[in-house]
Amino acid sequence: MASASPHDTALEHLRIIRTLMERSHIYRAVSAPAALIGGILALFVSGYGIWQEYLREAVTGGDPGFRGTRFLVVWLALLVLASVINLFLLMRESSDKGEPVVTDGLKMALRAVVPPLLTGGILGICLIVYVQQIELAALVWVLCYGLALQATVSFAPRSIIHLARAFLITGQVLTLLWFAMGGPGLAIWNGAVASAFLGLTFGLFHVIYAVAVFFKSSTATGPLV
Repeated sequence: MASASPHDTALEHLRIIRTLMERSHIYRAVSAPAALIGGILALFVSGYGIWQEYLREAVTGGDPGFRGTRFLVVWLALLVLASVINLFLLMRESSDKGEPVVTDGLKMALRAVVPPLLTGGILGICLIVYVQQIELAALVWVLCYGLALQATVSFAPRSIIHLARAFLITGQVLTLLWFAMGGPGLAIWNGAVASAFLGLTFGLFHVIYAVAVFFKSSTATGPLV
């Protein structure tokens, strides 16, 4: 086999450098500080939802406190808030480094994650609004978020890949357990169950991810992973 020419070697080096640069930009799109803030907020909302269901239905015998439209509005508001915080952190980091916010790597990541995120979002909203299935909607959000992260597996750092697998495996296990226990026929504390699903995944997993990345960055001399 003929050896590569200096021109081909230079092109290969440029391709590798560009890939590494894109990995850095993609990593910043799901930065650890944003994951930590979003995870803590998700844990707070999840705990609030579980408490509202327990307080109003189990203790006082009142109407369910955290279901239907209220459940949907609160979690969508959290999504918007977490996205704004993430965008602010990205813009501040880019300004500090003198770099643009929108890069080729970020565009590539968006092309990978938007289809599963949009599909899961619309399906979850329809399940809540039209058939009042908030537990199933929560499971759809967990699974589609995991698929969105998994779609970046060819260029994402290992930390994102681990996060994707955690969402997918947990979402699949919870789905099997939920259907085995009665699934759509369950009518006990629906809001608490759905809140627990989202708190375990979007809350706890993001906090663990952020802590792991912070720990890795404090011990490594190279770029964050």
